[in-house]
Amino acid sequence: MLKYIVKRILLAIVTIWAVATITFFLMNLVPGGPFLSEKAISPQATAALEAKYGLDKPLMQRYTTYMWDALHGDFGDSLKQRGRTVMDIIGRQFPVSARLGGVSVLVALIVGVPLGCVAALKRGKFTDSFISVVATCGIAVPSFVICTVLMYFFGVKLRWFPTMGLTTWKHFIMPVMALSFYPTAYIMRLMRSSMLDVLGQDYMRTAKAKGLSGFVSLFKHALRNAILPVITYVGPMLAYTVTGSFVVEKIFTIPGLGGEFIRAINGRDYTLIMGTTIFLATLIIVMNVVVDILYKIVDPRIKLK
Repeated sequence: MLKYIVKRILLAIVTIWAVATITFFLMNLVPGGPFLSEKAISPQATAALEAKYGLDKPLMQRYTTYMWDALHGDFGDSLKQRGRTVMDIIGRQFPVSARLGGVSVLVALIVGVPLGCVAALKRGKFTDSFISVVATCGIAVPSFVICTVLMYFFGVKLRWFPTMGLTTWKHFIMPVMALSFYPTAYIMRLMRSSMLDVLGQDYMRTAKAKGLSGFVSLFKHALRNAILPVITYVGPMLAYTVTGSFVVEKIFTIPGLGGEFIRAINGRDYTLIMGTTIFLATLIIVMNVVVDILYKIVDPRIKLK
């Protein structure tokens, strides 16, 4: 187990280094420069700005300096937000996205797992068909459509919930519904399929023959094995809800990292783009490592290699 954990951590470090390297060189291959959007800027001023931010140095020297600084948690200064560092921006905006994503993950698990089990137990009945239709819609409908529908009915017509910001608990309802709809639907389908496979196993028939109640056999024997695919999905799901909330944050005017990332792209803020990309990629990689380890803890029978 320890050998596997060390191996996964080393592989994660190599992956993060590869992401950082690719991101750095891709940013430097983009045509133009970060100061092209400045109005009526002279060549002398451009040269001065490039010298200030170290953009006049050779590419490999900049790469070495950037990687060394990034290793110490320093992604440099923002090219557009003067006087602010990239880590300062991430530190201020990411907690907002993390709260929104964390609540969405909890909602997806609390709703998706039970409904998936119910659909499997009611296989072929109206309940199963209804849950399957809802799950299919959740996977097929884009998040911006869900945001628009929620905002129109619950925000504009009924005026039940506010449509901008993230200050009170009411502000969370519509963004969380929009952000958790897809993972909830995916978990329902995943849980239904896995539960149907488990219910057909011999040990489930044996438990039933021994006289165990349906509730005990479901939660003591079936759920623990059926939930393994969901645990595998939790890592990417958490990364999706935290890093994939850009559209939701933009529509509901939420001051999170997603909106900051979009503004950085529009403003050619290369250091902020690189820092945010590396930060979010690291988050995804770390979550996948944690999930791989939890997978073994939940089911000790799994052989790790």
